[in-house]
Amino acid sequence: MGTVIFNGDTWQELARPFYQRSLEMLAELKSLCHEEGAETVFLSGNHDPGWPGPGWLELAGGRILITHGDALLFDGSPWKREILINGKRVMELWDEHPAATHDAEERLRVARKIARELCSLEHPTGRQFLHRAWDAVVPPKRAVKMIEAWLTQGTRGAKFCETYFPKAEMLVIGHFHREGCWQKNGKRIINTGSFMAPGRADWLEWDGGCLSRGKIDESAKIYRKGKTLDVWRF
Repeated sequence: MGTVIFNGDTWQELARPFYQRSLEMLAELKSLCHEEGAETVFLSGNHDPGWPGPGWLELAGGRILITHGDALLFDGSPWKREILINGKRVMELWDEHPAATHDAEERLRVARKIARELCSLEHPTGRQFLHRAWDAVVPPKRAVKMIEAWLTQGTRGAKFCETYFPKAEMLVIGHFHREGCWQKNGKRIINTGSFMAPGRADWLEWDGGCLSRGKIDESAKIYRKGKTLDVWRF
């Protein structure tokens, strides 16, 4: 049937309140994919940093790169309260891995250590938009960091490719929860977004030398592939 790539944060490894239910849902997801005859590739993210295996996947001979996206930022998730107050520890982790400035494996190793050591200690349990919005803007610097990450992810993605994967012409990420598509310095950066408001979620499909991108139509009962937005031929 094909292969499904889960680009990090597939399950919640670090947040104790959600751990058990997340583990059950991960088992359900694997079972569903097996029933549908779909092979699975799981990449690690900042919420599941202990996931074994690679932190990225290359397609089209390295011209397409898929990775979660926290490694684009020096401190992974600069909007997190724990990182806002522990900048010194972030610097120490980088100092422990000097090759991370040019080696992709070391760079991902630093990102995963930041995620584990400076994980969130508190987690909002409400799913309503106003509740999440309030959590996002307190303290105010948290909101500023979020917006900055949204606005610069295209530029940062291009720089990441230039530094670690110079052959990559296209980078596919998530992490920032804000869908979009940008052309920066000869690189195409795609964020597939999020299933949580106010953003939307996009699908990507690699088939027959073409990469397609489109919207995911969401309803209370079913999610399905929606309108195609772009097609790139390799």
